[in-house]
Amino acid sequence: MTNLKSLILGSAAGLIAIGGAQAADLPVKAKAVEYVKVCSLYGAGFYYIPGTDTCIKIGGAIRLDTAFNGGTYDVPFWQGGAGGNNLFTKDYITTRERINLTTDTRTATEYGVVRTYANIQFDFLQNRESIAGGYTEVDYAFIQFAGFTFGKAVSQFDPQWALAKPYISSGFNAGSNNATGIPQIAYTASFGNGVSATISLENASAYRNAGLWNTDTLIVGPGAGTFLPNFYGSASNTFLGNAYGGNHIPDVVGNLRLDQAWGSLHFAAAMHQISPTFYATAAGGTGNQTLGHADDSYGFAVTGAVEFKTLPTGAGDSLKLEATYAKGAAKYVFGGTTDTSGGGRYSKVDGNTIGFGYVLDGVYNNGGQIIQSEAWQVSAFYEHYWNPAWRTSIFGNYSHISYGDGNAAMLAAFGGVGVTGGPGANNSTTTTTPARAGVFAGTGNFDLGLAQIGTRTAWTPVRNLTLSAQFTYSRLEQNLNGTYTTAAGGMTGNAAGTVYQTSNQNLYNGSVQILRSF
Repeated sequence: MTNLKSLILGSAAGLIAIGGAQAADLPVKAKAVEYVKVCSLYGAGFYYIPGTDTCIKIGGAIRLDTAFNGGTYDVPFWQGGAGGNNLFTKDYITTRERINLTTDTRTATEYGVVRTYANIQFDFLQNRESIAGGYTEVDYAFIQFAGFTFGKAVSQFDPQWALAKPYISSGFNAGSNNATGIPQIAYTASFGNGVSATISLENASAYRNAGLWNTDTLIVGPGAGTFLPNFYGSASNTFLGNAYGGNHIPDVVGNLRLDQAWGSLHFAAAMHQISPTFYATAAGGTGNQTLGHADDSYGFAVTGAVEFKTLPTGAGDSLKLEATYAKGAAKYVFGGTTDTSGGGRYSKVDGNTIGFGYVLDGVYNNGGQIIQSEAWQVSAFYEHYWNPAWRTSIFGNYSHISYGDGNAAMLAAFGGVGVTGGPGANNSTTTTTPARAGVFAGTGNFDLGLAQIGTRTAWTPVRNLTLSAQFTYSRLEQNLNGTYTTAAGGMTGNAAGTVYQTSNQNLYNGSVQILRSF
């Protein structure tokens, strides 16, 4: 009996031991895997970041551009480094490859949606960089919260469709057109039924400062020398002015908008401060406090725009119209991504003729006050869908700037050969003879008109892949009547003493693009 009891107890202990070992071998229940979930709150492409209530959308594009008879961004050869100099010194074909990456996050809070957005570009310009060269730019980087926008975003001066213009070229004149964003602090109030209003403080430097010209002052050249104003500088064809005193206060911008299914309306206004530097000395220096300076001046700009989305010509067709007027705020009319660090020089040579003009906020001379420029523009964009895969657009712009009483001082600066010192002096009487690239002899004024018309046809064979081609005609209308005679080194590829007759100019350029977005 005792043996039987021992056997039973031993067997039970063995079974318990075996059972314990088997229990120890069973897997522990794992934590649930947090799969990425689709976020349908903000449209297609958003996903929840695991472990959070924040939705994120990651996108981008690869863009390949080739421009013909134009510079980077398909800018006509009338501005910037190419400037329309001797035809043999410029590239007829320019290529650019771009990688674009975007991130967009949204989080619902008791204050509304908190949004962050960033757009980063990686560019390579075949005709400008080394074999493996390139550069990076940040077009947009902003945070939106409770109606506020902080950071680099589309200017509140621009209409809702500022980034949806139906063309390839960034060099096409279209008003303010700051397609790369402007640093700002803005607040938007929504009133319902698609009505909203925004007030914004925007950093004017360098996007909105078109430059000031003290016509009594030498222009400091890109090299060691100094030069009087000229149609073509020795090493740079972009005149940014010589008398801007700095960006002291931000531009104040406000708008009123209406967004409806049929389209949109946009009205905006901006205040722009112009701050001059000190009056100059005979040697063409920057001056000092003892010489004094012109008073700060305040310019302004106003704009109106409308978009029609429902047209009788077909589904998807659209018509966009915009008009702008500016006084002492020229970059609100001649905006865009070209020559953003100042005004600009528009110049073009054709045979023995030359067309020329400046874009500046204003001019003055020693002892005088700023005479503000006046500028205006009208733009139109029409796009028609032949079918879901094919579409064609037609677009046009006319931009104009005038200098009023400032023209007399500008003409004197171009016609003289030196400058005199002291406030109130005018360089029509001279005491010094600095190097210069040429002399203008004649009459007229520096008022300038630019007309452009273009067309683009785009084909989208599959979703998010678009191939397009564009042609643009541009006309530079200048108001100088006379001749421009070059000096040594005054124009690349031309001998000293070459004489050009001032005349209106015509330009033709085109581009093709392949765009794959994701």
